Amino acid sequence: MAGYTPYLDLIRPFLAGKALIASGMTREMERVSAAVRAAREQGPCALVCSGDPGIYALAGLVFEVCRAQGIPVSPAGAPPGGPGELTVEVVPGIPSLCAGAALLGAPLVHDFASVSLSDRLTPWETIEKRLDAAALADFVIVIHNPKSKTRTWQLARACEIIARHRPGTTPAGVVRRAMRKNQSVTLCTLEGLPEADVDMETILFVGNSKTFRHGSFLVTPRGYLEKYGATDAP
Repeated sequence: MAGYTPYLDLIRPFLAGKALIASGMTREMERVSAAVRAAREQGPCALVCSGDPGIYALAGLVFEVCRAQGIPVSPAGAPPGGPGELTVEVVPGIPSLCAGAALLGAPLVHDFASVSLSDRLTPWETIEKRLDAAALADFVIVIHNPKSKTRTWQLARACEIIARHRPGTTPAGVVRRAMRKNQSVTLCTLEGLPEADVDMETILFVGNSKTFRHGSFLVTPRGYLEKYGATDAP
């Protein structure tokens, strides 16, 4: 079993007796390559990710490594392939945007865009273009990786870009450690986001032009009431 050490710690009770490949942040290439090698030489190897392995996680890198190394792959359940073929199964999980949305209420019922503010692998200029396009198109915007110890200015800049196309009073939500110990959920506005207490375990939600607060919840309507009208209250 392979994984980022803090993620393995989350499932530590299930790891007894299993050989582990553990490494820290920024060691993704090393970790995935070791997992692929272990799967080919020793048998099935699980690569543990946080949330869903296909959303800002390592499922894609597994396929990239296999392609770069000329390793043929096939999905689980497919007929046996040729020599050296590796069976890869991507097991879906609950990504932080779904966990965070559930805690906030229903902010993602209509179209949304998800953008990471980490520029470690994506140029900041590209991130700015994506933020501007999403805000212009009136998507609800989900922001991942809003701030780290070394990245402290990107969130304020992101809010400036979004504010070109929607007012500072736009409803927003801040969810930290969704569905984990010490989780917190806070409602605020777009103009208040730069001052929010956030870190790499925080996910942010910025509403679109229709998003509203109802009590302690954040809601983006799908459009049913506009089309069909409200029913009588009981």
